[in-house]
Amino acid sequence: MDTFKSLLRKPWFVFAFSFILIGGTLILLSPNLFEGEIVYAHNGKKYILEAPLSLAYFVGLGYQESEMEGVVDFYLTKRGYMLACSLVLGFPILLAYRSFLAKKNK
Repeated sequence: MDTFKSLLRKPWFVFAFSFILIGGTLILLSPNLFEGEIVYAHNGKKYILEAPLSLAYFVGLGYQESEMEGVVDFYLTKRGYMLACSLVLGFPILLAYRSFLAKKNK
């Protein structure tokens, strides 16, 4: 336990640990949090549907092949990318910075 506490004082470890923890949670639990668009093709016409997407979809998890019938493409919107970046990178950076300041003030 003391080794883990000493590792939590290292900002790079805090960043990597929280990045893996948050990113893994968002991929493995696959919550549909991020704004995105799904492009469908039906009778030669393309339709765009706004829908919340999960990060798991981009690594091939969280959906059935039968659900993807007629889907040409899906992607995140600007707001979806901003939320994904702030969750996956922003929180780990803030936690690492807090660890850095705690180490510096001791």
